[in-house]
Amino acid sequence: MALLPILEFPDPRLRTHAQPVTVVDAALRGLIDDMLATMYAAPGIGLAATQVNVHKRLLVADVSEARNQPLALINPELVAREGVEESEEGCLSVPGIYDKVTRAERIRVRALDRNGKQIEFDAEGLLAVCIQHEMDHLDGKLFVDYLSELKRTRIRKKLEKERKENPIAQQSRSKAPAI
Repeated sequence: MALLPILEFPDPRLRTHAQPVTVVDAALRGLIDDMLATMYAAPGIGLAATQVNVHKRLLVADVSEARNQPLALINPELVAREGVEESEEGCLSVPGIYDKVTRAERIRVRALDRNGKQIEFDAEGLLAVCIQHEMDHLDGKLFVDYLSELKRTRIRKKLEKERKENPIAQQSRSKAPAI
């Protein structure tokens, strides 16, 4: 398994709309394994293929405490949403930045699993937030898009300044794992 470079805001490639996966094969399962390794190493609880510059409708997640319940969703779609929940989010593509975002509290998801088998399940809490966050990435949307223009501009300038001052610095790990 290889660790993949994670694109960071404001990289324009993060705005690319991912294309549906048409073939589930060994190469795709290898990408899933690489994405999981990258997510765990970051550390994060979710990662969309768009974040590693692969523009396919694929995401991985693991919100378990023991980090032993990996989930891969190919061509995910939300078939139902319920309730409203506000929670603090972070993002591996926006390192060190956390803010409140409002999302559906409960969702029903339909997707293919890592073997190409169709699955459908309900999610709530952190898993629901994580899946919605990663699905946004597949549509070229970042959690900072839910914030005001002023906050987005400040975040962009802060990250650009940090990269300029210390281009080889590790991503900030000051809080819990990012989505």
